[in-house]
Amino acid sequence: MKTTEPGYFILATLAAAFMVTGCIEIEQLPPEPRIEFRSFTISDTTDILGNEAKAGKLTFYFEDGDGDIGLREGSAYATENYNMFLTLYRKSGGIMLPADGDDPLYPTPYRIPYLERLGQNKILKGEISVTILYLFYSESDTIMYDFYIRDRAQHESNVESTCVIAVAANGTCTAGS
Repeated sequence: MKTTEPGYFILATLAAAFMVTGCIEIEQLPPEPRIEFRSFTISDTTDILGNEAKAGKLTFYFEDGDGDIGLREGSAYATENYNMFLTLYRKSGGIMLPADGDDPLYPTPYRIPYLERLGQNKILKGEISVTILYLFYSESDTIMYDFYIRDRAQHESNVESTCVIAVAANGTCTAGS
């Protein structure tokens, strides 16, 4: 085959492309998950019985180097049934203070469903949204949360904080606001 024939040019181009992509290094991240707060939205809703309530939607970014985020139903990976934990803070006297565990606005821990990435690169990245239902609140309730996640190897992420939230007021606050 002559080097001026069209088939040779295509073959040489494909071979060069395969060599370049074969040299691309796989991204490396630590095995501990990392999270970043993105937003918190308050809106009107109704519960499953038709009662009026407020819903808070917490959205955060996550990444995990070994891709072991989430638990299967009946999972034996964790000693607990949960892998996302929140700490509630209430505004009192102009400052945010940790709330008591029996506070009606205190959420339960959450269970992030099992996530798995197939292939050689196990890194997981994405956004997770969690909805918190507020059945009992007052017009003056002002709160915020600290939260973190735990992967199947029991590695804990960094702790992130939401913005300050007025439960009775619909709207969205974002990171940095």
